[in-house]
Amino acid sequence: MDRFHQMNPFAKRDSHSARSVVWYKILTLASWVLSVVVTVYYTFEAPNDGKYHHDTIWGQNHRHPSGFSLNSLITSIYWIVLFILQLGYISHLFSSKTESINAACSVGSHFIVNNLLHFAFVMLFVRSHFVWAEILLLLNFANLTSLYFRHSAHPRLVHLPAVSGPLAWTFVAIYWNGAIMVPHQNSLVARIFANIFVWSILGYGLFFIVIYKDYTMGLALSVLSASLGVAQFLRQIIALQWIFAFTIMAVLFVLTVLVAVPAWTGRQGPWGGSAERQQADAERAPLLSG
Repeated sequence: MDRFHQMNPFAKRDSHSARSVVWYKILTLASWVLSVVVTVYYTFEAPNDGKYHHDTIWGQNHRHPSGFSLNSLITSIYWIVLFILQLGYISHLFSSKTESINAACSVGSHFIVNNLLHFAFVMLFVRSHFVWAEILLLLNFANLTSLYFRHSAHPRLVHLPAVSGPLAWTFVAIYWNGAIMVPHQNSLVARIFANIFVWSILGYGLFFIVIYKDYTMGLALSVLSASLGVAQFLRQIIALQWIFAFTIMAVLFVLTVLVAVPAWTGRQGPWGGSAERQQADAERAPLLSG
């Protein structure tokens, strides 16, 4: 069992050997570059495979309008900011502080898997292999959820770019790609289901905000809800989906502020318990440990 624990790259460790740190540096940086390059490239270029149904990322979004279509500008800004923050996370691997290196390495295996699955998702999505793309999103959702709950005590600059940012996107992307995947995505039945399932974004965000005081999840999901709302408004003004999306955005944003301000100032939190108390309970409130 000890040998398996030593060989398991996803096992929780308090320290990492010099050799493993080197490998984390190489694989983390390489997988991040791969993820960034393929995302940027297919934002502007479609696959040149001679297939009529191939398109860019946002070409697919416009080609298959649905109840979960996203706004290309807001979502692109979300990813630009996330990629920049991830570069900051990677810099922790090259820090002179042992605690910063260990914090970065503790999420490294999951982060590398996230990058590889994101790369594969984009490659499949732009080639209209939506079913396989959905399977990869579900696998990555399981990967990032495991990361969140098994490795919870991280500084904010590790947690946001490596954990909550990708997890929030993957949760929304499951609906985005899933709506494209199903046939007759513009039918009355599809619209009704979209109007119901959109509220799961609120429920998902409330879980992390209320239980874990995770304002970064609230912020990320509020931005993606805004992307959904703008896209649905521009698509069809007389509809419920954009009203629901903006309502979800507003609720998540207000609750995010209510949690974030006490965390930053050390004052009493909105549901009892001060920021200092949350800091002491890092396993239950991961954002306040850094």
